[in-house]
Amino acid sequence: MDNSGMFVGLDIGTTSIKVIVAENVKGQMNVIGVGNERSEGLSRGVIVDIDKAVEAIKSAVRQAEEKASIQIQNVVVGIPANMLSMEPCNGMITIDEQAREITDQDVQSVALSALTQNLPPEREVIDLQAEEFVVDGFDGIKDPRSMVGVRLEMRGMLFTGAKTIIHNTRKAVEQAGLSIETMLVSPLAQGKTVMSDGEQDFGTILIDLGGGESTAAVIHDHRLKYTYTDDEGGAYITRDISVVLNTSLDNAEKIKRDYGYADSLQASDDNEFPVEVVGQSQPTQISERYLAEIVEARVGQIFSNLKQHLDSINALKLPGGIVLIGGVAALPGIADLAADTFGVTVRTYIPDQMGLRHPSFVQVLSLVTYRGQMSEIDLLVKSAANSTGDIQFNANESQFESSNQSNKRRTASNRDREQQPKKSKKKRGQGIKSFFSDFFD
Repeated sequence: MDNSGMFVGLDIGTTSIKVIVAENVKGQMNVIGVGNERSEGLSRGVIVDIDKAVEAIKSAVRQAEEKASIQIQNVVVGIPANMLSMEPCNGMITIDEQAREITDQDVQSVALSALTQNLPPEREVIDLQAEEFVVDGFDGIKDPRSMVGVRLEMRGMLFTGAKTIIHNTRKAVEQAGLSIETMLVSPLAQGKTVMSDGEQDFGTILIDLGGGESTAAVIHDHRLKYTYTDDEGGAYITRDISVVLNTSLDNAEKIKRDYGYADSLQASDDNEFPVEVVGQSQPTQISERYLAEIVEARVGQIFSNLKQHLDSINALKLPGGIVLIGGVAALPGIADLAADTFGVTVRTYIPDQMGLRHPSFVQVLSLVTYRGQMSEIDLLVKSAANSTGDIQFNANESQFESSNQSNKRRTASNRDREQQPKKSKKKRGQGIKSFFSDFFD
């Protein structure tokens, strides 16, 4: 499938809001514009003040527009793993009394039939992914279109999130004068972007060390299987430095970026730097080792919390190890500290695009990369999930339609169906085996 086109990713993070304009030309993603603005109105990855968030989004968008020389209207937005829920779902439709070719509409219909379960009022559908289709009992089909059959089934995964988080995100984006092309589950997009095919297949843990929170996600068999979010992130490290060194938060953030080490064993007692201390006229000299001990204490606590939850599902026995992303992952020595804590191989992923070579840009880059790789089947299935929200994708016309247009079509369709007659309807090997039986199966 030729998925060429222009995509704009919007990452609404706790400490910064990033926008990337990328052009996908025959599978090659070329970044042509970037915007980066300090966040306002967010706490722990969630928008808590829509008006402040809107202004920050507008500023980041303007920066990207100036660099890309375009006007941004539609954006791809990531939804964090806060309160994310994943559950398998199945749908089945009878295509016709006599076998005929399966169409786009049939795919959308079977996807809609997988959304029949009742959701709690506080939850909303984020995404729907097809894992396989079954045509007349033949399973393992990725694209059933143009095949001939009487019965079509879909087995997939349904992702839902807290309605408050989704609503606030959608509201802020709309008030910033933008339209949401699609919403993506952030850990899923990240995993598909930073992991190799083998890592996604055999199983790998992705740890996103953000400013407001830290998220662990397990990717196995090319599927997102588990997520856990810890409320501590880079902002806690900055606060610790501020309290211990008795300096302002702005100074503490700058000190962390310029001199911070995650592993105190790699820092030096001889290298010192000045710190402006509140209540003192002269700065105080602090060693890199002392600062590193402050940083290591908080990072170690974050890793310990994540390890406890990953151990509970035996995820650390997966062969792929851990991939670190997020702004905190830029701290020197953090991969070594993580390897010592988790007892597995650890690597830090850094994008190779010019101007984006920092792990904090992984999230926004993953949004446009993942969107550019989505197939027609992915879009058709996702359109069923979006039909329950405010947007709907029309795969035939390659454009998104408003909810009013979608609702009118569905109302007319329902009226037509009502007029028709109704149809009846402790060893390593042992550890991995335990992991598969206890969790993934």
